[in-house]
Amino acid sequence: MEKNEAKRIGMISLGCPKALVDSERILTQLKTDGYELVGDYHDADLVVVNTCGFIDSAKQESLDAIGEAIKENGKVIVTGCMGANAEQITDTHPDVIAVSGPHAYEEVVKTVHEFAPNNFVHDPYVDLVPPQGIKLTPRHYAYLKISEGCNHRCSFCIIPSMRGDLVSRPIGQVMEEAERLAAAGVRELLVISQDTSAYGVDKKYQTDFWNGRPLKTKMQALCEALGELGIWVRLHYVYPYPHVDKVIPLMAEGKILPYLDIPFQHASYKILKAMKRPAASENTLERIKKWRAICPDLTIRSTFIVGFPGETESDFNELLEFLDEAQLDRVGCFKYSAVEGATANELADHVDESVKEERWSRFMERQQAISAARLKRKVGSRQTVIIDGIDEERDCLIARSKADAPEIDGVVYVEADGDFSAGDFIEVEITSADEYDLYGKIITANQTQ
Repeated sequence: MEKNEAKRIGMISLGCPKALVDSERILTQLKTDGYELVGDYHDADLVVVNTCGFIDSAKQESLDAIGEAIKENGKVIVTGCMGANAEQITDTHPDVIAVSGPHAYEEVVKTVHEFAPNNFVHDPYVDLVPPQGIKLTPRHYAYLKISEGCNHRCSFCIIPSMRGDLVSRPIGQVMEEAERLAAAGVRELLVISQDTSAYGVDKKYQTDFWNGRPLKTKMQALCEALGELGIWVRLHYVYPYPHVDKVIPLMAEGKILPYLDIPFQHASYKILKAMKRPAASENTLERIKKWRAICPDLTIRSTFIVGFPGETESDFNELLEFLDEAQLDRVGCFKYSAVEGATANELADHVDESVKEERWSRFMERQQAISAARLKRKVGSRQTVIIDGIDEERDCLIARSKADAPEIDGVVYVEADGDFSAGDFIEVEITSADEYDLYGKIITANQTQ
């Protein structure tokens, strides 16, 4: 067969990092199959939209993106979390070619082949797909998804109905991917899942192999193995189960970053019980105190919901007191929003929108003061940071410390002259701070962490 011009595919990826990894997998397979990936509607023969369907605003963003793609291109395939309920999409956009749910990689690729058949003959010696696959993140960091789905049934969440129960990837497969990414120049891995702490529970911590070594499919074993790669490893979506205590010493020893992303969601036991949160009865403040005793540099980021059905002023004040005691480094807060299909919708005593707004403002004001005070304590310290890019307006480098995850946390603005690249590690002295970011000047530049 004569080699012809490759068909061109565009991709719009919405939602969380887990959805981003799904998009990367689809694009990697399409590139392997000889398709060309483009970034403009008018250059594409077909557009794939990977949707988010967690809350109403995300659903609307997805519907708007689909509508724009149809208007600008006309040939649109929809996948992702919102695709789990196809009627939500087809009722608004009946002209979409096909709709599939989350992590439906094979179905998406099959549909692309059907509606944009490619006569291009893939030559593995010329048309190379990088061994780490196609990545939508910058070259120096990448998301490492270790499982799909979730076994919990939090009353405000519909993720299990869209993504199913927990399915952990074999640890050997995860480590092989991590090794390929490190070899390709990735300097920071962000470990993601719906519940990182539960990794391997569904497999009963089955033993697998990496480089001939037996490893249990378990969070601690994974962290220990990732710590051997010589790059930054950051844990996200960790529930505060007792076995999380076992990874804190690895952070203290510098094997993985001293960083935990734990979605506490609330502090009132009554509200946590109504949310059906796992580990709701744990003494979280005592656990945090013990973690920091072992690893004083530990950064804890979390998210909370205010205005959950049944939340009283007393419950909310308990949450504010928790913030004062816990002294968390990074915090996000959401006003409760009903999600179609969530059991929390049936709860009594929904909170008025005006009260939600008022509580959200008080919460953010309280946490902003805590964050500012914790960052101010770093002034005068030396920090290893990784460069993300250059801020032309400020005429400085944009970097992140071990305490800063990309996209969701603050940054470190660094005064520096010289030739630096994204992914370089440098040593800086922190000279000032505000509520969210640090400012510093360069001391030394390193090529390794």
